[in-house]
Amino acid sequence: MGDVEYRFFFKGKNLVLVDKEGKQYEFAKQNVEDSDIQPILNSDTLISPFVRRIFQDGSGNLWFGTQGDGVARYDGDTLEYFSIDQGFGGVVVRGMVEDAAGNIWFGTEGGISKYDPSASLRTGSVSFTNFTEKDGLINDYVWSIAIDSKGIIWIGTLQGVSRFNGKVFTSFYIPESEPDPNRGVTSSKIIHSIMEDSKGKMWFGTNGGAYIYDARLPDGPGKSLSNISTKDGLSDNNVNDILEDKNGNIWFATHYKGVCRWNGTSFTNMATKERDSGTEAWSLYEDKSGNIWFPIESFGVYRFDGQSLTNFHEKEGLASGAIQCTFEDSQGRLWLGGWMGLFRYDGKSIFSVTKYGPWQ
Repeated sequence: MGDVEYRFFFKGKNLVLVDKEGKQYEFAKQNVEDSDIQPILNSDTLISPFVRRIFQDGSGNLWFGTQGDGVARYDGDTLEYFSIDQGFGGVVVRGMVEDAAGNIWFGTEGGISKYDPSASLRTGSVSFTNFTEKDGLINDYVWSIAIDSKGIIWIGTLQGVSRFNGKVFTSFYIPESEPDPNRGVTSSKIIHSIMEDSKGKMWFGTNGGAYIYDARLPDGPGKSLSNISTKDGLSDNNVNDILEDKNGNIWFATHYKGVCRWNGTSFTNMATKERDSGTEAWSLYEDKSGNIWFPIESFGVYRFDGQSLTNFHEKEGLASGAIQCTFEDSQGRLWLGGWMGLFRYDGKSIFSVTKYGPWQ
């Protein structure tokens, strides 16, 4: 098959190879000739080779943020793509949020983009308003985005945090941490995630643990801004995502030591079977039933039901070990995004969703 790099997984007794474009080759026997290998999934049919984020807006449209293809929108009938050629701000989408007015905000490698559905209805075409460093954003390389209960947009970038009130950007101070030399894109100021909890506190995931901002306290480190790190029991300082569950527990997805949960007093580590070999946890999601979902690099996705962990991987039909995100839509459909595109869990098994579906 030539000098090509492949990933592999087992499908029953068969071996499946996957190339960098997402094309799969299934071996029915242990030893086969090249002529016996047939591609079973072409990369041209994937939503994208890598889906980073999934979001549903108030109108029911599903949005898929990709690594290289901009953002795709599925309105229930049609899948449509928006990238630089359509006026969108970038090709890599790491965050999507909706404000109270129904505008959708996207964090990209080229700043943030705003989509106004009402303006699109008036003009009959989709248009975006883009904001970059020229407009006051601290850095164009956006890693995270959130909207707080007051309507302020918080943007986490490669070089720190910006706040946007709809008119002007202001920088927000987060202490620097050591850059991670093992990650391809990093800095001492990178903000991996932003979350507002039920008490109105803002949480920031960094390479130096999690920072918490409480606007009710006097300004300054140690006052309005505090830190949780390994010295407090956090499993790893490299925090990729933060989630507050319906019971008020705070969850942390870390880059080297998996997932842990904080009840306000102590930490509990999620004891996945891969923990001893190092575990990259990229995201956290709570579904409507209160289950916590998180992917572990190379080991599929886990579900915690409050008592036990369940792993979903090859035997459940998940053709990718590199899952990045989980999302449950308004119809109760559970979506997974990552390397090799988009997947859906129907309660029994996981299957790939391509440009041609299946959507229902």
